Amino acid sequence: MKQNKYDDRSFFEKYSQMARSTGGLDAAGEWPALRALLPDLSGKAVLDLGCGYGWHCRYAREEGARFVVGVDLSEKMLERAQELTEDKAITYRRLAIEDIDFSAGQFDVVISSLAIHYVEHFDDLCQKVHHCLTEGGSFILSVEHPMFTSRAEQDWFYGLQGERLHWPVDNYQDEGLRQARFLETDVVKYHRTVATYMNALIDVGFSITKLSEPQPTQEALDKYPEMKDETRRPIFLLIAAEKRNH
Repeated sequence: MKQNKYDDRSFFEKYSQMARSTGGLDAAGEWPALRALLPDLSGKAVLDLGCGYGWHCRYAREEGARFVVGVDLSEKMLERAQELTEDKAITYRRLAIEDIDFSAGQFDVVISSLAIHYVEHFDDLCQKVHHCLTEGGSFILSVEHPMFTSRAEQDWFYGLQGERLHWPVDNYQDEGLRQARFLETDVVKYHRTVATYMNALIDVGFSITKLSEPQPTQEALDKYPEMKDETRRPIFLLIAAEKRNH
């Protein structure tokens, strides 16, 4: 299923008001951990899957990337990305992540931030990413943590006074579609276990070089106090993988 909720006017307006939409990478709690997984981007060809506003595309160019291609299915997202970008070395393409069909070895680095949990067939995507990477190329991705996606409710267990008691995990091994609520809208996500993410990458020829389950930095907590409960359970899973040399 290829969703395009972001072209719904009401949904897009709500998304546009989120901290990560107005504040960019510095307002994304997982950004310091994701940045730490990125290889040296100087002179590299970079592909960003689910590029949204193009924050990672512009960062890659700031770090010296030779050229960057950003892919997103949402016309509204890409319009905003174009508005924020004044760089001929960045190209945006309207395309579903599942439908990428780039040439063999076209990119040195592929990035995907919080988009792949919307993709039904991760194993097929791994094949396509592996194909379009150079030997030794890097695939850096972040997804909602499987502890977060296991239940469609994606919410805390509350006490009588409305206090957050704990984060329930259930049906963890039951992979597949979850009808979740995001920004007051029904959204389809796909739950996979940590093992499934890792094995899908390994099976097509990637080596896992690093995992991260970040929590907000103290700086982020000071700036956004509402993040305090994000230290109680992982919300993101970050994976760094490398295309193995044969």
